[in-house]
Amino acid sequence: MKKVLITAAVMALSLGAAAQVKVNVHESAKDQPVIPKEIYGQFAEHLGRCIYDGLWVGEDSDIPNINGYRKDIVEALKELKVPVLRWPGGCFADEYHWMDGIGPKDKRAKIVNSNWGGTIEDNSFGTHEFLNLCELIGTEPYISGNVGSGSVEELAKWVEYMTAENGSMAELRKSNGREKPWKVKYLGVGNESWGCGGNMDPDYYSDLYKRYAIYCREYDGNRLYKIASGANGGDYNWTKVLMDDIRQDMSGLSFHFYSVIEWNNKLNATNFPEDEYYNTIAKACEVEQLIRTHSSVMDIYDPHKRVGLLLDEWGTWYNVEPGTNPGHLFQQNTMRDAIVAGLSLNIFHDYVDRLKMANIAQIVNVLQSMILTKGKDMVLTPTYHVFRMYNVHQDATYLPTDCSSAVCTAPSGQNYPDLSVTASKSDAVHISLVNSSLSEDKEIEISFDSLKPKSVSAEILRGAGKDGLQSVNAYNDFGKNAQAVSPAAFKGVKIEGGKLRLTVPTASVIVLSVK
Repeated sequence: MKKVLITAAVMALSLGAAAQVKVNVHESAKDQPVIPKEIYGQFAEHLGRCIYDGLWVGEDSDIPNINGYRKDIVEALKELKVPVLRWPGGCFADEYHWMDGIGPKDKRAKIVNSNWGGTIEDNSFGTHEFLNLCELIGTEPYISGNVGSGSVEELAKWVEYMTAENGSMAELRKSNGREKPWKVKYLGVGNESWGCGGNMDPDYYSDLYKRYAIYCREYDGNRLYKIASGANGGDYNWTKVLMDDIRQDMSGLSFHFYSVIEWNNKLNATNFPEDEYYNTIAKACEVEQLIRTHSSVMDIYDPHKRVGLLLDEWGTWYNVEPGTNPGHLFQQNTMRDAIVAGLSLNIFHDYVDRLKMANIAQIVNVLQSMILTKGKDMVLTPTYHVFRMYNVHQDATYLPTDCSSAVCTAPSGQNYPDLSVTASKSDAVHISLVNSSLSEDKEIEISFDSLKPKSVSAEILRGAGKDGLQSVNAYNDFGKNAQAVSPAAFKGVKIEGGKLRLTVPTASVIVLSVK
């Protein structure tokens, strides 16, 4: 069933009205896939204040730090249970020469970040700093290698430097203070090779990939998951060419997608009207068609799904905040972004038979970030809270669901679900619900195949505000409004006759834990 987006005037009259939705959770379904924790991956590029003045403040900073890493950020990321972290780019990766970022910090080369605002970087954050950070927060590193402006030898030696027990590169690493090699699983062979990574066509990149990949050796038990630089959005021909030519040489194939309505005018991160809200969430839902179609192309060449599909850049992208460097991509993060995150993650769960990783852009101070900093102050964004609430799904068994909710149409003409649902099973059955409507609460009845719920707990994320539009415009700012959007216990769930009943308020995300 489809319904047309109602007008603001009608919405104002209907606030508080509740639509009834039935959800069936098939917890007895057999042979269901595991939701890879890597679906909840993060991305840290040398861009704006993501690394410097974000993750890294240096050992001599008066901001509390652990060996140069901001202490408050480290603690927040540990709670988030970050499974994998992609670095150093992005576009920056194909201009990054790793040798500039090792050795004594006062002797490292200064570089101009020509991709992102012309910022001068001192390279005090390099290979050691990144990999040690991954160890500190308990995350798997994902190295994005330089193919665009680097050499085969450079990438091959980088892998050896990081992972070999012995040899010339290992000796160089040891001289720089790291005796034992790191474990590095994920290796990206270039980034956006169709664009800022070299302006290549797929046939050329495919040949180049084979040349680079073959010299990236596996040392001393370290196993590499080699990732080819994949498509821009819906460029299915790129996927076809790579699957036809190099499927036996790669473990994963990436693609990128951002929820951007207009690239020439990305609109504002805050103080947006109703139509922009609905257009943005509908645009975000476009990712489902992209995943489905890229997967179908891959199925032709790889029916057993050996090669993973990786969405290693995704998220919202708006105009930068007024007065900030346009090249630093600093934007606020509202409840709208939390809705986008929840809808996107729910979609990802449906395709984990092929989709093996997703890395939201980016972790601190850039685009749809988890954390924002200003001097000594730090705020957790609404998107952070969704990722923290959802981490119960990491490495849990996917559960199919049926939902009777309507499909809505945004002013742009694109569709989105009025209510989105996902579920998984681990120590409990976890159900995540996203109500994207600004006008209708949702009365939900949840039934199960055989489970008879004995207990249920729940958490809700919702923006403060008198109506739906104010609610989705809410964000956490520095100072007294740092907790404007924060999760809270949700007490409105009842167990009746083996079913769950609850009302999901407008523009909210709820996660249930059922036993």
